[in-house]
Amino acid sequence: VQLQASGGGLVQAGGSLRLSCAASGRTFGSYKMGWFRQAPGKEREFVAALRWSGGSPYYADYADSVKGRFTISRDSVKNTVYLQMDSLKPEDTAVYYCAADRSYSGRFLSDFGYWGQGTLVTVSS
Repeated sequence: VQLQASGGGLVQAGGSLRLSCAASGRTFGSYKMGWFRQAPGKEREFVAALRWSGGSPYYADYADSVKGRFTISRDSVKNTVYLQMDSLKPEDTAVYYCAADRSYSGRFLSDFGYWGQGTLVTVSS
């Protein structure tokens, strides 16, 4: 599986951005795709994930720091996952990484076996 992330940029506090992660190659019935971020000098942290298994409804999982502001969604035809980021704060500034895995659960880095390149999001105050 190859992942291609895009959509980062510079935005003022309170603004919005939408990140995209396009997956190519072999995919599976049970899967999860998500986003992590890494701010300067900090460890990479979980942001959000979308989980699905066969025909079951998607399950969205969010870090507490972004809950209510960020929305993760999926276009199954395009095999793309989006992260809509609203009400952005300066502390959201980070490199955002797209990740995926065949397993359904987990939000640790080790729970994701496939990673895309990062896309930089900068939120100015």
